[in-house]
Amino acid sequence: MFATGLFVLMAIVFVMMTILEKKNPAHWIGYIRAFSEAAMVGALADWFAVTALFNYPLGIKIPHTNLIENSKERIGDNLGNFVVDNFLSPQNIRPYIQKIKVSHFVGDWLSKERNQENLMKEVSGIILNILNKLDDTEVVNFIGKKAKEMAEDLKINEIIGNGLEYILDKKDHQRFITNLSKQIKEYVLNNQEMVKERVKSESYFLIPKFVDNNIADKITSGLSKFFEEVELDQNHSLRHEITQKLYSFSKEIKTEDKWVSEFRNVKNDFLKDEKILQYSTDIWNSIKKSLMKELEEENSALKNYIRKNLNELSQNLQTDEVFQNKIDHWIRVTAYKYILKNTHQFGALISSTVGKWEGKDLSKKLELEVGKDLQFIRVNGTLVGGLVGLIIYTVVNFFI
Repeated sequence: MFATGLFVLMAIVFVMMTILEKKNPAHWIGYIRAFSEAAMVGALADWFAVTALFNYPLGIKIPHTNLIENSKERIGDNLGNFVVDNFLSPQNIRPYIQKIKVSHFVGDWLSKERNQENLMKEVSGIILNILNKLDDTEVVNFIGKKAKEMAEDLKINEIIGNGLEYILDKKDHQRFITNLSKQIKEYVLNNQEMVKERVKSESYFLIPKFVDNNIADKITSGLSKFFEEVELDQNHSLRHEITQKLYSFSKEIKTEDKWVSEFRNVKNDFLKDEKILQYSTDIWNSIKKSLMKELEEENSALKNYIRKNLNELSQNLQTDEVFQNKIDHWIRVTAYKYILKNTHQFGALISSTVGKWEGKDLSKKLELEVGKDLQFIRVNGTLVGGLVGLIIYTVVNFFI
């Protein structure tokens, strides 16, 4: 209104000065008339320029007008490229990335009990919501499918053979031999009467009873001492013999066809569809029930474990400088790589967003943002045009 009002004022002054000039030959009238005439021209020229950016002047489709609407795709592309080239270049983002220090802030935040509880509450709610929305049938089928896929290539004979060799290499079987020797020794000592009865029942009737008893005592004594030696002596020959036999057996399990066939039959029996379905259902129901119970109870073992680890994490983030530097360095490197890797996505986003706007909406948005300044261009055009006209009129009258 101000810019247009100024133009209207100049038009009125021009008309008045033109009429007055015919009746009055005063020189000053010519100067005012020249100023107002040039001011009108400047006002109209800048009005056309400003209007041509956002609309067709007077609705007339003059070439190279309504520039914003007609060039929105090119504006979007240029704007996206401008942002990427000038704001997301490595040299521009590196100083900001290097200032990132997240670890201490996260440590302070986690140190507050209220924040820990809110975090656990939100995470628990999300997980519970997911568990409730999951289709149990689909989950069971997924577990069964993956279990079958994994088991099809599974060579149970090799796993058992390697497991047995692992136990032998670690000498864990020695404890079993020690315990078994002790049990056999105690069994023999606690059952001497049974041994005597066995000896008597198997001996000839001509052999005296005391001889049978003596033989039975020798047998029980010898057996108990023998197994006591095995129990106490870690290098006993029987231990070495058992170890060698077990190594041979583990090799036999892994290589001989009969064991390969036996374990394949066991696996195939296990992988029957109805059994897989039953196992998968039991597994999922157990996992789901346990998780829901742990997440719903306020002082469950899972939540207490999470609290403990959150406290430890918070303490480390606040006090352990090495840990802080590792976390911050990882975040900086990750953010730097991610931004550089996806700069074209930022440009494409800007270009696509601007390109999808309605041309009229885009023109209106920009006009509302910069329209006030553009109206001052019209005002300046009016005043500058008037001054230029006045100067020209003065030069012509004084020097030509």
